[in-house]
Amino acid sequence: MAYLKEERFDETVSEQLARHYREILRLIGEDPSREGLLKTPMRVARSMQFLTKGYQEDGSEILRSAMFREEYHQMVVVKDIELYSMCEHHLLPFYGKAHVAYIPDGYITGLSKIARVVETYARRLQVQERLTVQIRDCIQDTLHPLGVAVVIEAAHMCMQVRGVQKQNSVTTTSAFTGSFLKDIRTRNEFMNIIGAKLH
Repeated sequence: MAYLKEERFDETVSEQLARHYREILRLIGEDPSREGLLKTPMRVARSMQFLTKGYQEDGSEILRSAMFREEYHQMVVVKDIELYSMCEHHLLPFYGKAHVAYIPDGYITGLSKIARVVETYARRLQVQERLTVQIRDCIQDTLHPLGVAVVIEAAHMCMQVRGVQKQNSVTTTSAFTGSFLKDIRTRNEFMNIIGAKLH
């Protein structure tokens, strides 16, 4: 049976955040001292620390921790990487999948490290456009491959539960370097593999 690793939080930060969340509860008309809300400020504080833990992580270090010399020059694709992030405009989640590819030029990295890079940048306050570019640039600047491709498809709660309230809308962003940018056949091969279309 698998057990989730216990998350460790900075207790000083947790207490400071919880104090602010108690005040938020009061300001929206709630009673922070009632039974159902007594532990809510600390729960939300720890939740926020988890949702933004990417600020304490370094994508380049993650890739370098499993970086190997390998003479492989074909496309490496990791697709359907689940991602959960927080919109920096409304502090509401957006969630979906990232598809990442690179063409090595002397170095490869562990496949799980690609997913961890996505996680690192997603676990920050974000906009989807910047998240897409940060993942691309981290891989390009660390592995120096012949090209990198990143496509993210995500649903945004700030569009679903407030504002325009469009439940089925999906936002797609893409970012390319090198061979994926210069060679339409390479880019189309990637898009065919992930089953996506960019209009």
